Order: sequence, then structure tokens, then C-alpha cells
Amino acid sequence: MGKSISHTGASMGYGWNEEKDAKVVYREHLAGDNPKEITQEFKIIQTQNHRCKKNTLSFVLSPTIKDGQKLKEKELKEITERFIKEMKLQERQAIAFVHQDKSHRHIHLYVNRIGFDGTAYKDSYIGKRSQQAAEKVAQQMGLTTVREVQQEKLNEIKNVRHEIKHVHEKVIAEMKPKDFDQYIKYMKQRNVEVIPSINKSNQLRGFRFEYKGQNLKGSEVHRSMSMRRIAERIGFNRNVAQKIVKENSLSILGKTVGLSPNLAANITKKAIKMAVKKTIGLGMEI
Repeated sequence: MGKSISHTGASMGYGWNEEKDAKVVYREHLAGDNPKEITQEFKIIQTQNHRCKKNTLSFVLSPTIKDGQKLKEKELKEITERFIKEMKLQERQAIAFVHQDKSHRHIHLYVNRIGFDGTAYKDSYIGKRSQQAAEKVAQQMGLTTVREVQQEKLNEIKNVRHEIKHVHEKVIAEMKPKDFDQYIKYMKQRNVEVIPSINKSNQLRGFRFEYKGQNLKGSEVHRSMSMRRIAERIGFNRNVAQKIVKENSLSILGKTVGLSPNLAANITKKAIKMAVKKTIGLGMEI
């Protein structure tokens, strides 16, 4: 993460926070021993350029938790040096601290945007450029890159979606729930938490599915798992369905919630079809 800031002193104070067990891992062209002194040294150079208001560059370099636990102070310094080189920020006042108060160690780096010649470093697209620079540094040092983390998360979500869909199909086919409450109960028995999504108007808008630390909308799991599609596959009682369409509401987990007219109509249509099939199966005239 990278950006230009104007509140140098406050940010420097946060970076050099003893309560977070902050430790200086890099400094360049600076002599101060505390945030106030470092900020003052930055300001001396910054007085050469009155037009630039956001005159300090702030970066957060964050290795993965696993990588961070293995990195020594020497390697954290190397990460910072390589990053500064990739960003072409050499020969500027700079200081970096590592925060070790949590398991996720990370580096706060502050660089004077104003060079010794008074010119301001161009900060266009600095957020994107800093991400690309950090990616290169991670590759150079054999660390896990952001893309690898993102791909790992995508693979994990893909597997979770597949498992939720599998549980859903088994519940529908084998347990044959007669209403949403039964569906939620049977899914929970298989470790999938189904959470009704209710808006401020107390209207049921859909379901979310929580499983293995992931929380996904039904449509994110699979297009066949929207609330309307689930309702189509549940065997609602005909009388209950007629009440639903009449009142545009139903009881779910002990709470009465509103339904859209379309969903209520779909539930009724499904219940009528089920009733017709059952009547025909018994050999009765209709």
C-alpha cells in the first residue's frame, strides 16, 4: 500500500510506536532519535517546495503471516532497500519501522517526497506502482506474492462453493425439506449455516451460506442456489403456500418476514404442482 500524505508527524508517531514493539530497520539521511526529530528533518527539506502539500510518501510492506514469522531484521531491511530501489526513491530521506505486536509483521516506510534539489516525486498511480514494486521484491526474495495469495483464496472459495452445492443437492434429494426452516435445519446438520438475508423493510431477499470460514450469497455458490431456485425445489404444503401468497409473508426461524410477490407466487405454483402430481399418483380425478 502506498500514498502521499500531509500529516507527516502523526504518521511517523504511529510508525514509531513503542507499544507496537516498533523497531527501526532502515534509515537514510536522518539523524533524529524520535518521531518529532525525524519529522523536523523532513520539514527542513520540504521547505524548498511550498507548492507540494502532500509531501511525504507512506508505504506499508506486508509479507504473509507465514513469511513474516521467518524473516529476520536483516531480511526486513533488505525488503525495504529493494522496494526503495524498485520505486526509484534512492538518495532521499527515509525511515522504516517493523511492527511486531501481532503475528502479522509488517513494515511502515516513510520517504520524503521532496528531494534534496527541491523537486517533488511524481505520485501518479503510486498505489498501483507500489503494489507492482512489492510484487517484484517478493519474487526476487522467494517470498509469497499477492497474486499467489489471491489465487490461493480463489481456489479455496472454489472448493467451498463445490462442497456447499454438494450438501445442498443431498439435502434436497434425500431429506426433501417441506419449508425453509427444514432446509436450514438439514443444511446445519451438515455443517453449512444458512443465514436468511432480510432487508430494512423486513423482507426476505435471499440466503447466505457460511462454511469453512467463507460467507457467500446463494448466487455466488451457484446460479441454482438463489432463493427462488431453492423455493422451487422445496415441497411446500399447498395450504401453507396459499397463505403465503395471500399475505406475502412467511415464518422463518420463528420470525415473520415479508416476501416479494413473485417469490410468493412461485412458492404457490410449486405447491399446486406438487399437489396435482400427488393426486394423479393416487389415481384420483381432479
